Amino acid sequence: MIVYNSTVKVDTTIAGEWLQWLQQEQAPQMLATGLFSKFQVLQLLQTDESDGPTYAVQFYAATLDDFEAYLAHHAEHFRLQAAERWGADFIAFNTVMQVVV
Repeated sequence: MIVYNSTVKVDTTIAGEWLQWLQQEQAPQMLATGLFSKFQVLQLLQTDESDGPTYAVQFYAATLDDFEAYLAHHAEHFRLQAAERWGADFIAFNTVMQVVV
């Protein structure tokens, strides 16, 4: 199992609307690619939230090939979609992990 993790710091002014958009629009669209089986959203605790909350958004792919297909065919679309909608009101960095146990 491959976990695609996006850690996102969201400005306080858009936090609620951004989370709703993620849950109702972007995440379902990413699942609809057929390359991820599920997602989850976690909020980081014990962090400085003076500028807004930080979330870890995780998408689960069955294989590395599925994740690489996502990168090749879909990742840029979803990156642009978020940038056009939210501009500089969020910052994200991505990591890819493999479930070991």
